[in-house]
Amino acid sequence: MELKRVVVTGLGALTPIGNNLEEYWEGLVNGKSGSAPITYFDTEKFKTKFACELKNFNPLDHFDRKEARKLDRFAQYAMVSADEAILDSGIDLDTVDKFRVGVIWGAGIGGLETFQNEVINFAEGDGSPRFNPFFIPKMIADIAPGNISIKHGFMGANYTTVSACASSANAMIDALNNIRLGYSDIIVSGGSEAAVTIAGMGGFNAMHALSTRNDSPETASRPFDATRDGFVLGEGGGALILEEYEHAKARGAKIYAEVLGGGLSSDAYHMTAPHPEGDGVVAVMKNCLKNAGLNPEDVDAINTHGTSTPLGDVAELKAISKVFGDHAKTMNINSTKSMTGHLLGAAGAIEAIAAILSMKHGIVPPTINHEHIDENIDPELNLTLNKAQKRDVNVVMSNTFGFGGHNACVVFKKLDE
Repeated sequence: MELKRVVVTGLGALTPIGNNLEEYWEGLVNGKSGSAPITYFDTEKFKTKFACELKNFNPLDHFDRKEARKLDRFAQYAMVSADEAILDSGIDLDTVDKFRVGVIWGAGIGGLETFQNEVINFAEGDGSPRFNPFFIPKMIADIAPGNISIKHGFMGANYTTVSACASSANAMIDALNNIRLGYSDIIVSGGSEAAVTIAGMGGFNAMHALSTRNDSPETASRPFDATRDGFVLGEGGGALILEEYEHAKARGAKIYAEVLGGGLSSDAYHMTAPHPEGDGVVAVMKNCLKNAGLNPEDVDAINTHGTSTPLGDVAELKAISKVFGDHAKTMNINSTKSMTGHLLGAAGAIEAIAAILSMKHGIVPPTINHEHIDENIDPELNLTLNKAQKRDVNVVMSNTFGFGGHNACVVFKKLDE
C-alpha cells in the first residue's frame, strides 16, 4: 500500500506572546518574553508567583456569554486556535466532505480549573452534592475536539491524545498516520492547555518543577543557561490543518510544509526525570528520521523540548549530539519555551508551528535569557542564543517529551513537488 503524502495547509496560534499567528511569530523573532506576575489568583502563599498567561484574551470576543460559561478555558483556547487555522487554510466548509474531515487534539490535563473550582465549592458548602451540570463536559480532555467538530460538522475521526507534555505532538503523529493510510482527507490537529490555576501552580510547585525566580519573571525561562531552576508554566493553544497532498493541490491550497514523519519512544526510566544520557530521546529522534526517510545530515534545525530544567536540557542536548554527531554543530538548535513558557499538552503544537514558520521565513527564533555558560553543555552547539538567526531551513524537527517518559518527535520539510 502506497502511503499518502501529508501537508500543512493552515495554522492557528493563541499564545502568551501573541493571540494569533501573526502576533505569535512577531513575538518569537523579537525574543519577547511572555512571563509575568500571575493575575488569575492571589499568589501570596505560593512559591512561584508568575507564569506565561495569555494577554488581553477575552472569551466574549469569541463566544456569547452563555456558550463561554459552558467551556473551560482550555476548550475555549482550542476552539479559537482551530478557528484561525481553518480560516487560514481556506477550506470551503460548504463543499468539503465532512465525513473525511476529523479532529485529533492533544491535552495533557484538560479542564483543571473547572475540576478545581467544583471541588472547592463542594468543600465549602454544606455537604450536598450540588455540582454544576456542565462540570463533567467542561472538564474532560476530549471535549475540545468534540466542540470543534460539533461547531463545524466534521464527522471523521475525533478524539484526544493524552501523554502529558507530548500530547499535541502525539496528536499530530496520529493525524499524519490517519491521512497517510487514506482514512481522512483533512485533520484539524494541535493542542490546548489552561493549567495556570491554583491547583496547577500548587501541584507543580510541590514537585519542585517550576522556576522560583520571582524577582525577575521575564527572565525565568532560560533553557541551557547554567542558572536555570525549572520551567515556567504557560497556557494557550495551537492548531494545524493536516491535509492529504493531492486533496490540497486540487483545491489550490496554500501549503506551509510537508509532514515527513513522526517518531515515538519511552524513556522507561522515571516518572518525571529524563534518562541522564537521553536514551529515550536518542530513540525517538532516530525513529522519526527513519519514519521520514531522512539522514541526520538532512536536518537544518531543531526546536528542542528545552524546558529550562537542570536535568532535562542537558539530557536532550546529549541525545542530539549522539544522533547527529558532528552535524549537530552545524544545525540551529533553539527552545521557544524561553519565550512562551511550557504549555504542557499544547507545547508540541505551538512549537511545531514555530518550526514551520522558521522554514517559511528563513529565520530561526532565539533561545532568550541566556547569560551563563553551562559546563555540561557542548559549547560548539549553536543554541541560537538571545537573537534570531537568518537561515535557509529546508528540514526542521520538533521535540516534545512528557512526564512518564513519553517522547514524540515530528519533522517537517519545505514542499518537494
